[in-house]
Amino acid sequence: MIPRSCTAFLKKLARQYPVITITGPRQSGKTTLAKSVFAEKPYVSLENIDTLDFAERDTRGFLALYEKGAIFDEAQRCPALFSYLQQIVDEGPKRCRFVLTGSQQFGLRSRITQSLAGRAANCTLLPFTCREIYKKEKASYPSLEKALFTGLYPPVHDRNLDPSTWYANYVKNYIERDVRNLVNIHELRTFQLFLRMCAARCGQLLNLSGLASDCGVSVNTAKGWISVLEASYIIFLLQPHHRNFGKRLIKTPKLYFYDTGLLSWLLSIPNVDALTTHSMRGQVFESFIISELKKHVYNSGIMDTLYFWRDRAGLEVDVVKESGDSLDALEIKSAKTVTNHFFEGLLAWQNLAGKSAGEMFLAYGGGQLHKQGGILVVPWQQAEKLFE
Repeated sequence: MIPRSCTAFLKKLARQYPVITITGPRQSGKTTLAKSVFAEKPYVSLENIDTLDFAERDTRGFLALYEKGAIFDEAQRCPALFSYLQQIVDEGPKRCRFVLTGSQQFGLRSRITQSLAGRAANCTLLPFTCREIYKKEKASYPSLEKALFTGLYPPVHDRNLDPSTWYANYVKNYIERDVRNLVNIHELRTFQLFLRMCAARCGQLLNLSGLASDCGVSVNTAKGWISVLEASYIIFLLQPHHRNFGKRLIKTPKLYFYDTGLLSWLLSIPNVDALTTHSMRGQVFESFIISELKKHVYNSGIMDTLYFWRDRAGLEVDVVKESGDSLDALEIKSAKTVTNHFFEGLLAWQNLAGKSAGEMFLAYGGGQLHKQGGILVVPWQQAEKLFE
């Protein structure tokens, strides 16, 4: 098993709470992580029809088999489980006893809020980080385009699978199935179009009206589907920062994908070479860098203070991170050669933000870590150094 960066955070939670939940997209490695960290606990999959039937018919009898604790995979499939767990953990030890995994925020977290509030802590596991899957030595990294095209889902790397084939099956077997379980979709082809339209808008401000119109659905339907894709850890919305510095601000979030392999497939990019010259290459790279930052937030259990900043005059900072009273800023460029033009936005931001401006970073597609004019220039292979 490839060590996961969230392991230390997960073990810390286990010392403090009787119930631990591990959420994240399907195939991100939740089961493997749970079995590794909690190897002493029996593993029970509630996707097994017979097991689920037993748990639903006789929940008390089912739990009696696991008095010392267990890992319940896809626990949201058995809602009755949570009320009984509340009574059991209230009467038992406070250290980790039960581990619940789930791939849908709506299902698992709503049950926790209703029955296990204050008794359960959550760890979110996304696909591999760049640092987890690729060795630290520079020679072990693939080309940037190959890394973006392949994505970071564990099965693609564990079994050396063809990315395009795997992501096609992933959309069909997991995403579409989960969406059907959460919302009523009458026309699956329309939802497939919606997914691809979201990919085409990656890195852009989310225009629900335009998205709905292009897909032939209502704004409310588009809004509901966006929520489902968020809950399934397929996309995330980066919110605009509120500080205006005397400017009129954009108040609409920007849309990104957690995984660039899936994003590339949805954009119909056929191979690594095609990505090199694709019109969306910059947005794919931007999504990659910001998703690496989001993974660091989840893996460390720290507060998510990532935003973007844009005023109506067009001045923009790709990522702003609140750091105490100051605001750190990040510009993202996919080019492999740094030019002075790359720093113009950051320098304009620094002048505008004044005393609020903190450290500044530039993430780029090259391979050399260095400082230039007080700005730390970070290669894509070392994205973990951003905002350190």
